[in-house]
Amino acid sequence: MEREEIVREVYETVMKELNLQRCDGICLGCEECIVQNPQGTQAIIDAGASRISSSLGIFPTNKEIAKFIDHTLLKANVTESDIRKLCSEAKEYHFASVCVNPYWVPLCHELLENTDVKIATVIGFPLGATPEEIKVFEAKQALQNGADEFDMVINIGALKSDNLKYVFEDTKSVVDAVAPNTVKVIIETALLTDEEKVEACTIAKEAGAHFVKTSTGFSSGGATVDDVRLMKAVVDGDLQIKASGGIHDYETALEMIKAGATRIGASAGIAIVKG
Repeated sequence: MEREEIVREVYETVMKELNLQRCDGICLGCEECIVQNPQGTQAIIDAGASRISSSLGIFPTNKEIAKFIDHTLLKANVTESDIRKLCSEAKEYHFASVCVNPYWVPLCHELLENTDVKIATVIGFPLGATPEEIKVFEAKQALQNGADEFDMVINIGALKSDNLKYVFEDTKSVVDAVAPNTVKVIIETALLTDEEKVEACTIAKEAGAHFVKTSTGFSSGGATVDDVRLMKAVVDGDLQIKASGGIHDYETALEMIKAGATRIGASAGIAIVKG
C-alpha cells in the first residue's frame, strides 16, 4: 500500500472516531456529556443530581491548573530581570516549568535549583528549518546547562515537501541526544493540513518523543480545540499533548485540557491561574 493511502486510511479512521464523539443529541454511551452536551448536563443537575459520571474525569480548578502550565517567555527582547521575575512567579505558583530560549537556561537553572519547577527550552525555534546537526548541538548544550525538557520544532518545509524520512531522522536525533529527558515535538498546526498533522504526530510517536505540541506561538495561528482532539486521536496512549499559542485565560486552557491536552504553554500563566 502506498504511503499516501496509509495516511489517508489513518486520517479517515481518526476523523470517524472524532465524528462519533459529536453526539448531536444521540447518546452513544461515551460518558462525555459534560463536554459534548453541557445543556443536557445542566438540566440533569437542575433536576437534582449531585454528581455526574464522565470518562473525562475531574478537571482542575484555576489554582490546580498551574501544574499543567509551562510558564513561557520566548520573545526576543526579554531581559534578565524578566527571566528573574518569570522564575519567581513559577516558584510561587508551582508551574510545571518555565519555557525559555536556550541563552537563559543557565540562569533559570541557578534560580530554580531544588524547586519543583522544571526548565524547558526550545530547539530549532521558531521555524524548525535549522539542520539536524545544529538542533542536536543546541539540545546537548541546553542539557549541559541544566534544561530538563526540550520543545523542538519539526522541519515543516521537509514535511510539506514529503521528505518524511528526514523529518523522522531530524526528530529522533534530538530525542536520542537528550534521552531520557522529555522532548515535545512542535508541529505548527496552523501551517499543516489535517493529513499532514496526522503524519507529523505519527512521526513524533515513531521517533520516541514524549509530547506533540500544537504551535510555537510565532506563526499564523495557535492552538485550537479541534487540533488537540485530532492529535489526541492519533497519539492517545502513546504521547501526551501540549497546547500552545493564543491561550490567555482559564476558560480557554480548560477547553484544551478537556480536548486532551496535558500541558499548556502560555505566557499568561498568572492570568490563567487567577481565573
